[in-house]
Amino acid sequence: MGILALNVGSSSVKSAVFEERGGAAHRLFSATLAKQQGRMIATTSSATDAPRDEPIDATDPQTAIAWLLDRLEREAFATRLVAVGHRLVHGGPKYRTPVWLTPEVMRDLRRIIELAPDHLPIELDAVQQVASRWPTVRAAASFDTAFHATLPDRARLFGLPRRFTDAGVVRFGFHGLSYEYVVDELRAAGTLPSRLVAAHLGSGASVVAIRDGRSVDTTMGFTPTGGVIMATRSGDLDPGVLLYLARTQKLDADALSSVVNDEGGLRGVSGTTGDMRTLLDCATTDLRAAQAVEIFCYQVSKAIGALTAALGGLDAIVFTGGIGEHASVIRTRVCEALAWCGLALDPDLNARHAPVISTADSRVTARIVPTNEELMIARHVRSLLDKGGQGDAN
Repeated sequence: MGILALNVGSSSVKSAVFEERGGAAHRLFSATLAKQQGRMIATTSSATDAPRDEPIDATDPQTAIAWLLDRLEREAFATRLVAVGHRLVHGGPKYRTPVWLTPEVMRDLRRIIELAPDHLPIELDAVQQVASRWPTVRAAASFDTAFHATLPDRARLFGLPRRFTDAGVVRFGFHGLSYEYVVDELRAAGTLPSRLVAAHLGSGASVVAIRDGRSVDTTMGFTPTGGVIMATRSGDLDPGVLLYLARTQKLDADALSSVVNDEGGLRGVSGTTGDMRTLLDCATTDLRAAQAVEIFCYQVSKAIGALTAALGGLDAIVFTGGIGEHASVIRTRVCEALAWCGLALDPDLNARHAPVISTADSRVTARIVPTNEELMIARHVRSLLDKGGQGDAN
């Protein structure tokens, strides 16, 4: 019994095929399809083969998915599938747990496309693409917003008139699959603290306060644009900035969206790129690149400080995501700014990307937990299969 986990982004596609053996999910095959230096590259691996890169004839996620489905059929993985789990960035106010993608659910999700116009259309298109190819294979959705359904009103509500709140303009939070995986891993290891701050740092970045395994506050808000500065997303802005730009530059909603989602963030500050590896490489000779890195570290450490206050103290910090897992210099800068709360980083452990990177006598434990959103999706599908039925919307 195989499960395909499909994680479709605006510019990349991540996937993995899992098979259950001995009560655990074992990865049979994985593929990440993304642009590298202007070309679409597929990085594939199996349970027995090391990862390898190959160029593919694709320029967008839709074509990339078609290539992936062809590959799964060619290598006979498709015949083993009982279900496909799709990562969807938004479940709106209605969907707070994984569900089977019934016609009713699909209609509901199409109604909330404006909540995530840069993500949901691509993701729902992927659902239809897979369903057209394999109509007898069941499809489920795992929502990035679901983990944050536990936010209390003091963190969930904005300072807006109630008519907008009642219409669903609230803090949803994102990166939920990643944070849920982190919590599951710590709980399984017996190391889940009562007061945890987790930082998912990648091209998209957010920070979350977790009390006893439940989200109580997070930096991302109504959309994935808010919070700390990201690769091309501005992060939090004074709302007056958008009003000012609309009035003085005559920018409409689409133009403003491009500014804050595509032209802003680290790319906007540096004037060159939003890629953290490139920024770190040239920070010593490029002032604007150095400023972009400094702003990123400052905002992440400031967010951790604020979320520590929300928790009433801090027991542990977890770094995850591409930057969080691999950029030791970013972790160093963030942790040095948090020395006031008793966090002491071990430079050697940090340089080696060890599971625990704080010193033995640090009052706050700092960890690296490599995320695995695809495995989390597969676990959700397995749970739905165990329950039977069509799944419920909550």
